Amino acid sequence: MKSVLVSFLSGVVFAIGLGISGMTQPAKVIGFLDFTANWDPSLALVMVGAITVHAIGYRLSRSRPSPLFASTFAVPTRTDLDLRLVGGAALFGLGWGIAGFCPGPALTSLVSGHPSVMIFVVAMIAGMSLYTLIEDRWLRRQVPAQGGGFPLTTPPSSAFQNPADS
Repeated sequence: MKSVLVSFLSGVVFAIGLGISGMTQPAKVIGFLDFTANWDPSLALVMVGAITVHAIGYRLSRSRPSPLFASTFAVPTRTDLDLRLVGGAALFGLGWGIAGFCPGPALTSLVSGHPSVMIFVVAMIAGMSLYTLIEDRWLRRQVPAQGGGFPLTTPPSSAFQNPADS
């Protein structure tokens, strides 16, 4: 129960940060991506702040033997770039640039009740569902003899390591 409460409070702090920084306003995001008109660098400052907080938290976590609410750390170890990663990043960037939303700020903006937010979230969920459906069908064709396998969106446990082991 404690981990659920901490997760919820972390989400609330994240949502408040998105609201205070203006990242729930598509015009602010699009202003950052538009280098030809009135470029708005505030998103870069938000990113630098987030990277700084993460870097400090990650450094502190490496000195701990385990997380507060789990027995071991789950840190990705893959460093390779493949077509799926590059394609997914490009698709995400295009959607972000066109709509001015990414998933976190869009979900936070749902409370506004603005129709464009509602349309974006419905389209986002539909796209995620369509991807899952297509991936499941593709995966079944690729590994029929093994009876499944892990979904390509979830890395195998060997892709994670304890940062204390590094």
